[in-house]
Amino acid sequence: MRDLTGKTAFVTGGASGIGLALGQAFAAAGMNVMLADIEPEALTAAVETIRLITPNVRGVTCDVADPAGVEHAAQAAFAAFGKVHIVCNNAGVGGGSGIDTIALDTWRWVLDVNLMGVVHGISSFLPHIRGHGEGGQIVNTASMAGMNSGLGFSPYSASKFAVVNISEGLFTQLKPLGIGVTVLCPGFVRTRISDSARNRPSRYGKPHIPDPATAAGQLAAHLAERGRSGIDPAAVAAQVLAAIRAGELYVFTHAGPEWRAEVQDRFSAILAAMDQAAQRQPPPA
Repeated sequence: MRDLTGKTAFVTGGASGIGLALGQAFAAAGMNVMLADIEPEALTAAVETIRLITPNVRGVTCDVADPAGVEHAAQAAFAAFGKVHIVCNNAGVGGGSGIDTIALDTWRWVLDVNLMGVVHGISSFLPHIRGHGEGGQIVNTASMAGMNSGLGFSPYSASKFAVVNISEGLFTQLKPLGIGVTVLCPGFVRTRISDSARNRPSRYGKPHIPDPATAAGQLAAHLAERGRSGIDPAAVAAQVLAAIRAGELYVFTHAGPEWRAEVQDRFSAILAAMDQAAQRQPPPA
């Protein structure tokens, strides 16, 4: 999609961080913007922020883990602006786990938001985009954690690996229909994801706070610090906007040697294992 003027973007997790930055970037590009978020007060503030750019902005409270909630938000977007062209399945939460404390409620919460939230967004909007026939773009927020296993046994990484796979599959299937797909794989960005527990619904139980003296606690503290010193969300939004216009599948916000090395190590190990398997296969009869 090159000409975005007058078209509509829908963004989950739109009240802060990358979601808010995406909303601002779309507004500056001349688009109508519908923000969806689970935090009502933050959502109201975000809408007012974007209203400084354009009057064509609305907000809707939405828990992406609830398919009925996402469908309600989609209908609100259709009612406000008619056709939706860009859908950003951006809402996401962090989560602990590890081999010392396997909290099943945390696994369910993270997968419901990070993975099923993307599925719900696709389910509610893809038939609409196909139906209006004007083309569009689905943007799914994954993570560099969806490209390597540096976080270990983690619901966050598991969810983001799945989002990458979903996006790659959709890209191939939707390209002939004139609908693009972009998967955003950010590194450390200045967002509030380390404080995700503030929005954890009671149905998932109380959050587990790791002991700071344990490996899990030290990793959580390290990740939070890296996030606080991460890049500006506006820089991420600018990359996403460029990728939408160019029809690109992947957006990597961090491509330095340390990030490339982790991805390279993983794929090298996979290819080495395949070579080993080929050598072990018996010769043809």
